[in-house]
Amino acid sequence: MLTLEGLSKNFGGLPALQEVSFRLRGGDITALIGPNGAGKSTLINCITGVLAPSAGRVDFLGRDLTGLPAHEVTRSGIARTFQNLRIFPRLSVLDNVLCGLTLEAGRSFFSAMLRLPPLRHRERRLRLRALEALDRFSLADKAAWPAGILAYGDRKRLEMARAFVGEPQLVLLDEPVAGLNAAETAAVGREIVRLKSEGHTLLLVEHDMDLVMSIADQVVVLDSGRCIARGTPAEVQRNPLVLEAYLGRMEPTA
Repeated sequence: MLTLEGLSKNFGGLPALQEVSFRLRGGDITALIGPNGAGKSTLINCITGVLAPSAGRVDFLGRDLTGLPAHEVTRSGIARTFQNLRIFPRLSVLDNVLCGLTLEAGRSFFSAMLRLPPLRHRERRLRLRALEALDRFSLADKAAWPAGILAYGDRKRLEMARAFVGEPQLVLLDEPVAGLNAAETAAVGREIVRLKSEGHTLLLVEHDMDLVMSIADQVVVLDSGRCIARGTPAEVQRNPLVLEAYLGRMEPTA
């Protein structure tokens, strides 16, 4: 579904990514792991158009997305969440999810001013889809709440609801369980597995190794901007480069 070929990103003279290449299979959960500063979020940003790569290619379903702006990447069928929450605290929970349907809301200023029937029908349809997304993530009862008063775990689920509301073909989850307790982490893990069972393809950036090794079909390991290993969770756990660069250092605190 997604192919990265020699993807590199430099900030000035500092290489953050160095010729990263791997493929994502449709219907899989692929975990992207690595120490802090390994380049994981930079890679996500290059895929989704937040950053333009310095070199290499991003191919999604046969289409070259390299260097396209974020809204064009979204239009192609890719959605994401963020490592640092990007919600609108003063908007309602429902309106936050509706923001994930912006590309389907129409572009006619004339229609919006006159409130023509087709526009009203579209708005009702999008509102229903947003409510269905909230129900999927157990937030429907909080649809009218200001997003800023949600508990941290609910904010994480709100970002996931906004990412999935547009029915994307690929979703990139950037540390979805960071800051959650064990029970909340287990709940998010079950939701991710359920989303896979519904046919979604997911790229998961995460530091929680227990979660990664229990739900991922494939694991890709970055270290210092380079891809040092990829394979099944069992294969990655046995890889000496991974043990030295990442898992070995994480064992005392995992």
